Amino acid sequence: MPVDIRERAEIFRALHLREKAFVLPNPWDAGSAKMLTALGFSALATTSAGFAFSSGKGTSIGEISREEALEHAAGIIAATTLPVSADLENGYGHTPEEVAETVRLAAEIGLAGCTIEDTTGDPDNPIYERAQAIDRIAAAAEVVRGLDRPFMLTARAENYLFNRPDFGDTLMRLQCFEMVGADVLYAPALPDLQAIKTVCKEVSKPLNVVAGIGLPGVTITELEAAGVKRISVGSAFARVAYGAMIDAAEGIIKTGSFAPFMAAASFSSIETLIKFVNLKQ
Repeated sequence: MPVDIRERAEIFRALHLREKAFVLPNPWDAGSAKMLTALGFSALATTSAGFAFSSGKGTSIGEISREEALEHAAGIIAATTLPVSADLENGYGHTPEEVAETVRLAAEIGLAGCTIEDTTGDPDNPIYERAQAIDRIAAAAEVVRGLDRPFMLTARAENYLFNRPDFGDTLMRLQCFEMVGADVLYAPALPDLQAIKTVCKEVSKPLNVVAGIGLPGVTITELEAAGVKRISVGSAFARVAYGAMIDAAEGIIKTGSFAPFMAAASFSSIETLIKFVNLKQ
């Protein structure tokens, strides 16, 4: 029998409260969601960039609509028995009311959580002013408080992704997001483990760190020792898959050899993973 939405939500919250960190992988379609489920992960999250790549679109805010993102997330939910969180970019609107509506709809389709960024989509002014960013998260948190089940609201401070390496402002944003009700905090591309340790000491809610953006060579053990509770991979799995395809295609064009296909997963190995999840459902 499939795991129901409330049970998935409870499982997802419990993962954030345990002592050990957990890895939250990011599938980009139903097939990768089923494979990651069968491989033994405890929860999944969508990736806006991975979904954009698979849709033939760019990663700028606005390329994917709210309706497209939620439909995609619903497909991931249907493909797995695990809790699913969604990367909902900036909430698909500038105002707190628009963000609140996005979170309401996200909960309605059965997500166990979602992530909201403080990015505007404007290249000339990419980050919302702090007060507006806080108001947007406060509105989202108000929706979450009205739900009849857990919903892990993650608030992202995006300074470091937009060439604004202001640690003080980033930390203050995370602290304010916590104060207004965010359940998980997230600042992609923090420069080093010391910065991550500092954030973990200065906030009381779980910190998410993304693997695959900076911090080359970092391990789960190191991040866990720094105080990190959740480790996502963002678009990294999708980029690994597309990278292998690009390398193989370029090799064929340049050399005429199909040797890269020797590294391809077998039909049986892929089908075994997919069938494992089908049987559980």
